[in-house]
Amino acid sequence: MDIGLLLLRLVLALILFTHASQKLAGWFGGNGLRRQGEIFASLGLRPGRGMVLAAGLSELIAATLLLLGLLTPVGALLAAGTMVVAGVTMQLNSGKFWNIAGGGEYPYVLAAAAAVLGFTGAGAYALDAQFSGAAWSTLIHEPAAWVGVLIVLAALAAAVPFALVVRRSAR
Repeated sequence: MDIGLLLLRLVLALILFTHASQKLAGWFGGNGLRRQGEIFASLGLRPGRGMVLAAGLSELIAATLLLLGLLTPVGALLAAGTMVVAGVTMQLNSGKFWNIAGGGEYPYVLAAAAAVLGFTGAGAYALDAQFSGAAWSTLIHEPAAWVGVLIVLAALAAAVPFALVVRRSAR
């Protein structure tokens, strides 16, 4: 199981790093901060540049934490929240669920993968495992189910204001 969790963390971290780099620096065929800011603003997410900066930094921090397996519930929350917001925004903007039609299917899958880590923890091959003797470490290294549930609920709640803004802008 630990190798599976490591693989999940590494793949998710790589994808989140790539998403952040596309938004913030225009790497990997991305739009960069200025152009992506214009796109966000056109969806009603203003200030566009500030929203891109917040999304990109959330993805970058989540990627770093998940890669290292450090404070994994925090990384999972940042990743799940950012990806649910992205999915809802894409789905409401396009009116479609499926990724091929411009919907939020793919970000939802990434959010689900991040949420899984909120339930399982990062596994043995993580910095979190180094703190397994500390009294507070069970919240991080071997989280209870309520930690995962809290991550899922917080990610869904994070999307509500964005959904309201995008729906209002679409009118």
